[in-house]
Amino acid sequence: MKQYDFIGISSQQITGVNNPKLRVVGKITTEKYKFKLYIDGKESNFDFRMVPGIDEFILEKDLSNTSKKILLTVIVEKKEYEVVSLTNGKVHRILNKIKNSSKKSVESIKVVFGVLGRGIKYLWKQYHFLVPPTLWKKYIREFKQRVKYRDLNAFYNPFNVVEYNEWLEKNEKFNEYKKLKYEPMISILIPVYNIGKEYLSDCLDSILAQTYQNFEVCLVDDHSTKEETKEVLEEYKKKDKRIRVKYRKENGHISKATNDALKMAKGEFIALMDDDDKLAPEALYENVLVLNNNKKVDMIYSDEDKINLNGKRCDPNFKSDFAPDSLLSSNYICHFTVLRKTIIEKIGGERSEYDGAQDYDLFLRFTENTTPERIYHIPKMLYHWRMVEGSTSMVIDNKGYALERGRLAVEDALKRRKIKGKVKIAKDCPYYYIEYDVSDNPKVEIIIPTKDLAITTRKCLESIYEKTTYKNFEICLVNNNSEKQETFDLFEEFKNKHNNFKVLDANFEFNYSKINNLAVKNTKSDYIVLLNNDTEIITPNWIEIMLGYAKQEHIGCVGAKLIYPDNTIQHGGVVLGLGGVASHVFLGFDRNATVWGGRLSVPYNYSAVTAACLMVSRKKYNEVKGLEEDLMVAYNDVDFNLKLLKKGYYNVFVPMAELYHYESKSRGRDTTSEKYKRFVLESKYMYNKWNKEIANDRFYNQNYSLKRGYMLDKK
Repeated sequence: MKQYDFIGISSQQITGVNNPKLRVVGKITTEKYKFKLYIDGKESNFDFRMVPGIDEFILEKDLSNTSKKILLTVIVEKKEYEVVSLTNGKVHRILNKIKNSSKKSVESIKVVFGVLGRGIKYLWKQYHFLVPPTLWKKYIREFKQRVKYRDLNAFYNPFNVVEYNEWLEKNEKFNEYKKLKYEPMISILIPVYNIGKEYLSDCLDSILAQTYQNFEVCLVDDHSTKEETKEVLEEYKKKDKRIRVKYRKENGHISKATNDALKMAKGEFIALMDDDDKLAPEALYENVLVLNNNKKVDMIYSDEDKINLNGKRCDPNFKSDFAPDSLLSSNYICHFTVLRKTIIEKIGGERSEYDGAQDYDLFLRFTENTTPERIYHIPKMLYHWRMVEGSTSMVIDNKGYALERGRLAVEDALKRRKIKGKVKIAKDCPYYYIEYDVSDNPKVEIIIPTKDLAITTRKCLESIYEKTTYKNFEICLVNNNSEKQETFDLFEEFKNKHNNFKVLDANFEFNYSKINNLAVKNTKSDYIVLLNNDTEIITPNWIEIMLGYAKQEHIGCVGAKLIYPDNTIQHGGVVLGLGGVASHVFLGFDRNATVWGGRLSVPYNYSAVTAACLMVSRKKYNEVKGLEEDLMVAYNDVDFNLKLLKKGYYNVFVPMAELYHYESKSRGRDTTSEKYKRFVLESKYMYNKWNKEIANDRFYNQNYSLKRGYMLDKK
């Protein structure tokens, strides 16, 4: 094996005792190159692909048993270099198999004992092995997943207390305090009721320890019956003149107490805080720093985590930038939120009929009275929510009424916005989805490109006609160079069976964008569905669900949950920069997996959703001039999503609509040298056009890994 400055080979092997196969793995830094493979002196073709995210290439070739001498060269600047030279012999292949098997066994044992060791340490530290029965299932499932996906050991799991705190030690950073030109007063509003001395003292001490000091604390005691609560209030009132206290004569609950605190406030901005929680020392400074960069900002929120009963930080909530449909699914904003006081006063403060979800209701109304450009997210942990027995920070069911109040808050938001729809609570998580009204029955055009594959296409078509409950649709099957008679027979069969089925010929070189653009120009409908022919409908009312979201003025693309035949996730939203230009998240997760925030159960905004099943209004499709025809194969759907995003629309993933997607899980992006070169060109197109968006996906969070979704990098 020879190494050069422009290429490095990390692995070269001929495997397979009876069916030999060449596999070469390496990296190449130059852009202009050409590989040549010689088998017994004769040039031969091969399969070649790049691994997104790590810039490695994999070159493979099936060999015959009679092949002897294998030589791989690379041509750079017209000069040919030898990089791999191997002898193909059965003895060598047997030895390689023994070596690989031994290596895998040793690695597997290391992984099992490594995961087991960390697990034992964690269970002893957290529970002294007295694990609650309800948690055993969770930990066993996590153990199996870590053994199966051994690369998980290269990441921190944010929901493992030990790992999350290790990540914090190495990565948590804040801006150094410097004198600011603009120093508005922040009024921190805290309703108080029967809180223990230790917790209330910790809360107030965390405020007094702020690096930014132009604040006041407006405390309203909601007729507490505990003397220690009042004693602490009086103590801190005397300690600092910025701490002001009011005592209510009767218990009015959280909204009335907060509104009383609002009346006391003198600040230009107010901040909401619970009486048992803590602020990071830099919390106020980080917020005011944002206001110094843009004085027009009306609302600032940050990431948050919790403090468990052992005093350890846990359960981080790494949030996205403002996402209106995510907000209709749950109060993902929560703490720590700084709000312009004039807007709070304009909308009347908090409403007691929504106690338990009062902040959620407030945020929904507040965001209606500003613009997305004036809402800012700080991707730092500025607020620590204390886990106390009986609190919603422990389990949402501790305040079951809060879930229903939240549903009513979303329902009221729809009424204010004059949108017809029913708000539902998800079956498997305490969040919401909306069944928007589609009674106006607009026409939907389902565009399905195909080339032969009659059996696959038949399954797709039959599932649509047999399962779909929405009736005002038409299917446009786009024929791209089909050759087999069985395909043309299928076309005729469905033409004769259904009056809402037609075939459009697109007999030119495969170009996914051009094929779909042609179909859009040759059809008439209010809404368009781009659908792969290797899909199968699962949810009968899939069109109604997607159409309801596609009808909303602010929404661009709507994507469905796509599932592999083994009931694992193929598409659960697209994150920019993940593994390269972009990638699907939750790939390989169980179809019914409960993930953080119910992301596989209720709608969330993403920068992009896949065009394997995508709905969009025809008006918006034409507004951005459809799919980019320079992107023939890769990333044309991501580019289309981003064009709509740039226009001010939001793209949304709706997991309530499910389809099977029979795409091969093991298939690489491109397996020939020619296809790979095209893939490289299309990747470069995306980086050149959308570099800023790819570098920082605003619907993800910059703290998360770009190698594995919703994990934290160790390096």
